[in-house]
Order: sequence, then C-alpha cells, then structure tokens
Amino acid sequence: MSNGPLIPYSTTIHVKDTCLCLHAQRAARALARRFDTALKPAGLTNQQFSLMMALNRPEPPPMGPVARLLAMDRTTLTAALKPLSARGWVSIEPDPKDRRGRRLRLTPEGMEALSSAVPIWRDVHAAIEAGMQSDAGILRQALIEVSL
Repeated sequence: MSNGPLIPYSTTIHVKDTCLCLHAQRAARALARRFDTALKPAGLTNQQFSLMMALNRPEPPPMGPVARLLAMDRTTLTAALKPLSARGWVSIEPDPKDRRGRRLRLTPEGMEALSSAVPIWRDVHAAIEAGMQSDAGILRQALIEVSL
C-alpha cells in the first residue's frame, strides 16, 4: 500500500469544471443516446447512420478515408460494417484499382434505410440546435479544431 501524495479535492473540482475531454465525452454520450433513441424506428444506431452517410458518395470509397472521417481504425470500421453487411445494406467489394483494397458501397436497400433515417436526423438535429443557448456553428468549429 502506497502512502503517495493525496490529490486535493480542489483539483478534482478543477478537472471536473475544466476538462475538455470529460465535457466532450459527456456531450457525445448524451447526443448518442438521443440519436440512438430517435433512429431506432429506422433500424439504425447513430453510429450506423454516420457510417452509412459516410458511404453516400458518387463513387464507393475505400476503407481508409471512411475510417479517417469517422475517427476509427480499420479494425473498428470492419466490425461496424459487419451488421450493416449482414442486413444487406452495405457491400464490401474489391477495389478495381488495387485488389488488396476494399471499396464500400451502399446497396439499394441500404440507401432506402438511410433515406428513411435522414428526416429523423434532421428533426432531432434541428431540435438540439434550437434548444442550445450557445451558437452551434461555433461549437462545431471548435470540435473540428480539436479533432484535427
């Protein structure tokens, strides 16, 4: 048993009040719960919605850029794709330019599922922004700066 120095409770209060990571995690969890609840009738979680939106491009993207956009490693992205692929909403195809690579494509059924979720996302997103006292654009820009 160590008799190391005690951290004063005032330090705990300071961290609780100022830690950007703590506040970002709390906000992310609260937003995730809100969007998960709202998107449930569409059969999606907020993570699946974001992933499928990341695939909604003119050309099927490779895995690397999608993983970077979503701040995931490729292993986590692969795991997140499995249930969407099993439902027939996403196809994982060989990259015609590099057979070792994979391209990710929304299937027509996936596009239909995503299309049904977009109005839900819009309504919830608008309600969240309308309920904020702070400027949502400033918050968005600050979060982008921190994530770079």
